[in-house]
Amino acid sequence: MPAIILTGHGGFASGMEKAMKQILGEQPDFIAIDFPETSSTALLTEQLVEAVNTLGCQQEIVFLTDLLGGTPFRVASTLAMQQPGREVITGTNLQLLLEMVLDRDGLSSEDFRVQALECGHRGLTSLVDELGRCREEKPVEEGI
Repeated sequence: MPAIILTGHGGFASGMEKAMKQILGEQPDFIAIDFPETSSTALLTEQLVEAVNTLGCQQEIVFLTDLLGGTPFRVASTLAMQQPGREVITGTNLQLLLEMVLDRDGLSSEDFRVQALECGHRGLTSLVDELGRCREEKPVEEGI
């Protein structure tokens, strides 16, 4: 089961963690690290390194980040490339976080990445699309 380090701009990580705990309760091997505007790249790097060390350097780790190309993504990517068994997933939303926290048991970090991307794609939808799916799923009854 890979550990999860969630990071993002502003209060993204702590806000997502709070919502996750409200729905699922406390989760093992999970650390959330915010990147407020008063922070720096150097400080975020220190915090992420400390989180990796807290979780165990040899443990597989998945970094979940908010924005492709942002500082949390870039710092996590640098750390992920330093050791096998580390993955970075960006564009994290609450549905992805909840599903992957629940489904990570028995997954390698690579399997986690593949499953998380599928989850993220599946979770991005609209009311019109969902209503259309509901209509398609109902069998059409033949009339007289």
